[in-house]
Amino acid sequence: MKEVSDNIFFNVKEIETLSIPSKTVLLEEGKIADKIYLVRKGCLRLFFYNEGKDITFQFFFEGDFVASFDSLYRGTPSLFSLESIEPSEVVSIKKEDFYHKIESNPSLRLLYEEKIIERFSFYQHLFLSRIKNTPQQRYEELLKEYPNIIQRVPQHYIASYLGITPVSLSRIRNRR
Repeated sequence: MKEVSDNIFFNVKEIETLSIPSKTVLLEEGKIADKIYLVRKGCLRLFFYNEGKDITFQFFFEGDFVASFDSLYRGTPSLFSLESIEPSEVVSIKKEDFYHKIESNPSLRLLYEEKIIERFSFYQHLFLSRIKNTPQQRYEELLKEYPNIIQRVPQHYIASYLGITPVSLSRIRNRR
């Protein structure tokens, strides 16, 4: 996979570099996304509320693009929120500037398409894992495929991501 650099945003007027503390919400569920972010440093998460519970479903680290792509593309309210987990630095670019940039830069367009396909593949895998795997299997899979999540993300977010309680996650970890 190609590494993403904020160099791809050079010559864009509306580029903004943000240094944000942990627990900073960049997009609220129900709001329309108007920016795309590139994570330069730190960790962000996508989450939503279901019956009062905070459900995390994806994490983003250095080099990742993140946005509510459906909201950004369609101009509809976002189905989830975007929040920093740790102090982070992100580059933000407004929707119009980003789309103009990918129209005029074929290599950026290709990279963007690769990232969208990667995201789709991730969601497909997550969906199937939730259906067919036990919580123990989901945790083992996470350890194998995404060890950086285990190292950098608080346990209660990992439990939410796995679809279990923090107590269940603790039991699973103690069995190892």
